[in-house]
Amino acid sequence: MEIRSIDHVELFVADAEAAAALLCDRLGFVVAGRGDATTGLRGCVTVLLRQGEIALLITAATSPDHRAAEYVERHGDGVGVIAVRVDDARAAFAAAVEHGAVPVAPAATFGPAGAAVTFASVIGFGDVEHRFVSRDLPDGPFVPAIEESARERGDDALFTRIDHLAICVPAGALADVVLRYQEIFGLRQIFEERISVGSQAMNSAVVQSASERLTLTILEPDITRDPGQIDSFITAHGGAGVQHIAFLTDDILEAVPTSTARGVRFLATPSTYYDMLTQRVGPLDTPVDHLRELNVLADRDHSGIVLQIFTESWHSRRTLFYELIDRRGAHSFGSNNIHALYAAVERQRTTEPELGAREPR
Repeated sequence: MEIRSIDHVELFVADAEAAAALLCDRLGFVVAGRGDATTGLRGCVTVLLRQGEIALLITAATSPDHRAAEYVERHGDGVGVIAVRVDDARAAFAAAVEHGAVPVAPAATFGPAGAAVTFASVIGFGDVEHRFVSRDLPDGPFVPAIEESARERGDDALFTRIDHLAICVPAGALADVVLRYQEIFGLRQIFEERISVGSQAMNSAVVQSASERLTLTILEPDITRDPGQIDSFITAHGGAGVQHIAFLTDDILEAVPTSTARGVRFLATPSTYYDMLTQRVGPLDTPVDHLRELNVLADRDHSGIVLQIFTESWHSRRTLFYELIDRRGAHSFGSNNIHALYAAVERQRTTEPELGAREPR
């Protein structure tokens, strides 16, 4: 199975128009199409959003039999489908099922020969499915049941593509989830780490396709330590799920103030985080005071620098949120930021307790 890229991500929500409007207003997505019963969709309404190479489907059930209905009742709004582009969706589906994947929807082809789109789905983790997608026309219409407008991707896109998705799984599930991605989907594990933050701890692993265009960061809490953010997510979400989607940007120093002006609120970083930044990561091509002003985090690996920032969650359960990431040669995920930011929060908490430190994500 050769996974070429992320084709789209589908969010299951209670109100498709309202959820789509927030993503457009705050993160600059544009409405590229809509679908409902009149266009051939069954049991749901959906809004197609685009920005750069990113396609998001925002789907709300109109029938209790649609998967989105059960998902929203159990988890609230969230990522229900991570769709991946493959050369042959039928063959990918058959191979995944043969290797133990639980089928959701068998292969179905839409549209005429030469412009056809094929979908087929299996369970990935929890209630999140992976949809295999193959397209005769790589840049053709999304699917016939969605009527697309002329506003395809936006003229002032801040984000180019989805860099990675972070997944929270229950304690004890990490190893099995990683193995499933290796055996069923052909991903390889490229990183693992145990992260201790004071009295809390978590285990993490990163799996990635050979194309490097599908990357999943998988997080598991250590229940022998004090409960932390991963435990909170599992409880509030009702099981395993996508904690955040990371959008790749070519210029985070432009994307942050632009998003802030649109109403996005980002997690605050204590000023003390930046006091030791250059000693920790070395010289940067951006003044530290500029990063401090924007609350942007920085880390370095052997290939370069990564800059990143996390939004506050506007989810009713405070689960799903978003990351903006700017890779200046780096291939890592800023794991050192968790340790550095936690230490900075602790220093601020002990010296300036009245400011109220925020737990790092």
